[in-house]
Amino acid sequence: MPAAPSLPGSRHVAVIGAGLGGLATALRLRAAGIAVTVIEARPTVGGHSHALTRDGFTFCAGPTTTTDRPGLEELWALTGTAVERDVPLFAVNPHCRFSWPDGTSFDLAADDAAAAQDVARFAPGDLAGFQDYSRIAAAQFTEFRGRPGPTPFADLREMAGHAPQLARAQAWRSLWSLIGAHVKDERLREALAVPALMDGADPFTASALLASGFARARQGGLWWPMGGPAALCTALAKRFEAMGGTVRLHDPVCRVHTLGNRAHEIETQSGWRQRFDAVVSTADRDHTWRDLLAGTLRADTMSARLRSRPHAFGLFTVHFALEGTWPGIPHQMALMGPRFRALIEDITIHGVLPQDQLIWLSHPSLADPTLAPPGKSVFHAQVPVANLGKLPIDWETVGPLLEQRVLDEVGRRLVPDIRDRLITSFHTTPRDAMLDFNAAKGTAFGLAPLPLWHAGSTHPRRDKSIGNLYFAGAAAAPGGGMPAALASSRACAALIVEALT
Repeated sequence: MPAAPSLPGSRHVAVIGAGLGGLATALRLRAAGIAVTVIEARPTVGGHSHALTRDGFTFCAGPTTTTDRPGLEELWALTGTAVERDVPLFAVNPHCRFSWPDGTSFDLAADDAAAAQDVARFAPGDLAGFQDYSRIAAAQFTEFRGRPGPTPFADLREMAGHAPQLARAQAWRSLWSLIGAHVKDERLREALAVPALMDGADPFTASALLASGFARARQGGLWWPMGGPAALCTALAKRFEAMGGTVRLHDPVCRVHTLGNRAHEIETQSGWRQRFDAVVSTADRDHTWRDLLAGTLRADTMSARLRSRPHAFGLFTVHFALEGTWPGIPHQMALMGPRFRALIEDITIHGVLPQDQLIWLSHPSLADPTLAPPGKSVFHAQVPVANLGKLPIDWETVGPLLEQRVLDEVGRRLVPDIRDRLITSFHTTPRDAMLDFNAAKGTAFGLAPLPLWHAGSTHPRRDKSIGNLYFAGAAAAPGGGMPAALASSRACAALIVEALT
C-alpha cells in the first residue's frame, strides 16, 4: 500500500513499544494521516510476543492462540490487504484438553455440538448448566464486544454509563461464582476458569465479565498465526512502514521530557532526541512513571500509587524441543494439579512456590511445521507463579530446578521417554520479565484484574494532568491479551485523532 498522505500541518506522535498494541495504535494513527514514530528497546518488534531461535527451532513467546481474528482483519484492512496474505491463520481444535493427575481428561471441542457431547460424557449432570453458562457468556459478549479483557472501562464514569448492561451480565459476581451458579462438577468448573487464569486473572476475585472471553472463543474460534504471534507483529510493522511510518529499534526510551502539562520530547539511550505532539506508552505503567517521567510533578506519587496496587502473578515458562512428532498431543493442554483454589491462593495471596503445579502446555508445531525441522516438535509450558513482590526468590537458582520438575511432569503424563527425546530446553522467569520488559514485580500481566467496583481505576487511556500522554496495550483499558490490545489501540488512536485533527 502506498504511504498514507499526511494531513495538512500534520502532527507527529511517538509510540513507545513495538508490541502488538503499540504497532496497532501506530498503524491506525498513520492510516488517519498522522506522522508516527515507534520506538522499541529490543532489536526486533513483538514485545512480549517475540520469537526465540535456537538449534534450528523457533520458540514463540506470548499468547498461545488468538480469539480475535475479526480484530486482526479490521486492522489489516486499513493497509488495503488481508491478514492471511501476510500471515496464514490455523484453526485450533480442540480449543483445549484438560487433564488431571488421575488420568481423567476432558476435551473442549471447537464445534458446539461436539463440545456438548464432551460435556455430557465428562459431567452428564451439567450439560444444561454448561449451556446456561454459555448463553450468559454469549449475552455478555454481545453487550461488551468492543471491550474485551479484564478491565473493560477506562474510568468509573464510563462504567456507570453501562450500569443496566452490567446488571444484566451479573458483572458484580466473580467469574468463579458465575460458573459455580450453573456448573456443579468441580473439575468442569476448573476447566471453564483456567483460560481466564492464563490471561492473568484470578477467577475467584476477577469480575464475571471475563466470561465474555469464553463466548468470543466459542463464536470466533481459536487461531494460531503461522510463525507465531511474533510473525503478526513483524508483518504489521512492515505494513506500517510501507504506509510511511517509522520504526526505531534497539534504542530504549530513557526519558519523556515535559514542558508544563505537556509531553514534548523523547530521549533515547543512544542520545537521539525528537519533539512530538503526543506520546503513547505501551510500556509497563509503573516503568513509564518511575523511569521515563522521573522528575515530573506527579512521577513519584503515581509510581508509589501503582506499586501499592495489587499486581497479577508471574509466569515461569519452559521452552523445549523433542525428537519425533506428537499428533496425540493437541495444540493446547492444561495439565491440572491435585489442587485448584488452594494452588491459586498460594500463588496470588500467600506468595509461595507450591510443590504441585498447573501447567499450560502449548504444542504449536502440531499445526505450524515452520517452527521445527521435519520429524521434530516444539513445546512450551507456562506455570503460574507468584510475582516478585510476593515471592522475591533467587530465580537463577530455583529456575533450573523448576524446569526439571516441569519436564518430569510432562514426561510422567505425556512423553514417558522425554529425557531420551529432549533436544534442547530453556526457561524464562519473572526476573526475566522485570529485566527484559521493565515489568513491575516481574508480573506477566501488569496490574491484577480486580472486582468490578475497581474497574477503570487503574487503566486510563489518557493522563489527566499530562494532556497529550496516552496509554495503550496492557497498560490501558481493557487490559492484557491480544483482543484487549487491539481494542485499546482502537480507543487510544480515536482519542488522539480527535485531539490532533
